Amino acid sequence: MQFNHIANAAVPAASGRTLPVIDPSTGEPYDDIPRSGPEDIDAAVRAARACFEGPWSRLSPAERGRLLLRLSLKIAEHAEELAAIEQRDCGKPTKQARSDAAALARHFEVYGGAADTLCGETVPSTNGTSVLTWREPHGVTGHIIPWNYPMQIFGRSVGGALAAGNCCVVKPAEDACLSLLRVAELAAEVGFPPGAINIVTGYGHEVGDALARHPGIDHISFTGSPRVGTLIQQAAAERHCPVTLELGGKSPQILFADADLDDALPYLINAIVQNAGQTCSAGSRVLIDSLIYEPLLERLGAAFERLRVGPAAMDLDCGPLIRQSQLQRVWDFLSDAQAAGIPMVAQGRVVESAPEGGYYQAPTLLRDVPVMHRLAQEEVFGPVLAAMPFHDEDEAVALANATPFGLVAGVWTRDGARQLRMARRVRAGQVFVNNYGAGGGVELPFGGVKSSGHGREKGFEALYGFTTLKTVAIHHG
Repeated sequence: MQFNHIANAAVPAASGRTLPVIDPSTGEPYDDIPRSGPEDIDAAVRAARACFEGPWSRLSPAERGRLLLRLSLKIAEHAEELAAIEQRDCGKPTKQARSDAAALARHFEVYGGAADTLCGETVPSTNGTSVLTWREPHGVTGHIIPWNYPMQIFGRSVGGALAAGNCCVVKPAEDACLSLLRVAELAAEVGFPPGAINIVTGYGHEVGDALARHPGIDHISFTGSPRVGTLIQQAAAERHCPVTLELGGKSPQILFADADLDDALPYLINAIVQNAGQTCSAGSRVLIDSLIYEPLLERLGAAFERLRVGPAAMDLDCGPLIRQSQLQRVWDFLSDAQAAGIPMVAQGRVVESAPEGGYYQAPTLLRDVPVMHRLAQEEVFGPVLAAMPFHDEDEAVALANATPFGLVAGVWTRDGARQLRMARRVRAGQVFVNNYGAGGGVELPFGGVKSSGHGREKGFEALYGFTTLKTVAIHHG
């Protein structure tokens, strides 16, 4: 049985209700978490406010940074434990779970080092007045974390907020939250004061909604679907609370005839099968120069046929999807594609030893996908790659930008001038040229345009979003 983490204490839901924790590899429950409600959010917000106005505000930026660095080291010490928790909770293959634990530690390391470097400016003025600006924390920040990368998104969101001087209330996804509850325990062990990090579990429509509407929350960071992002913004707008949103993507990989296909191929595969395609920045569309369309599809098809899917512990190319409803969503997309006559090039294989109750989907490559078909417009969130040809640079740009999203794009060409033209013309928050970072490293600002959201996380840029700017004008004659 798990508990909420409020003011460094393990606390059950006020209602006493619980939710089962399901192993995606088997479809079977193995633990329980609190099914919390608004009263639990209120307790967490009050704890965060008391900490912000008390011990947290009395720490210097350097002291805050040292706490974050100690937590980074503690996470590294417990990396195997955290990876094992994440593996079972999310269905991640071993290598992916270990990578996520390492990224979590790195986020706190980076933000620990940056905590005392967040500075304001002096502004030129006249008439005997000196003007300066200060960066100040919002106060209590709310963080709604999705199920696909709990540790990574916790690190980039909560790490930045803490470094900027805020205290945090976190609502993780009910499908995957066990690793974050353990991280909160580790934070208490290294000396974070009670109330600096609070975690409340439960359903989004009960706990997430209460967090978004709570008058004691001064800023909200949300990663999830555009539909829920709209609801979060509407709730926050009622009290003019600022919001940072990362809302997914339909990211293109654009390959010109002069691309190094040997170099590109592993990136194309990894960008759609990583985390079983349940990645906001998944390279889910591959746009291919018509001159190399057939030979590249042949190579991609052969690579897809070698892909294997199975239980997380087998550490194969893909683990299971997170839940039955997500698997059904992928099936619906594939059924629509079949009804529309969209050809399937190749498919991977679910291993025979995979438990019947697990949520497994073989990676699937489809070709000649019409630009307005939902497979080319909507986020599948599964290991499904849509291929389509283009004939010149203008058509490639038009196809790349022809979705509501704008999160990440990949451009593959040896032509230096074309690299820069494409990077400017493609509408995306990140553009990778001759590589594909699937969201990029900890140091790279991350976020989108259009329906992919607004604001930035990761990198130093995130610290600006977790602060507010105060201008001070001093008249001295």
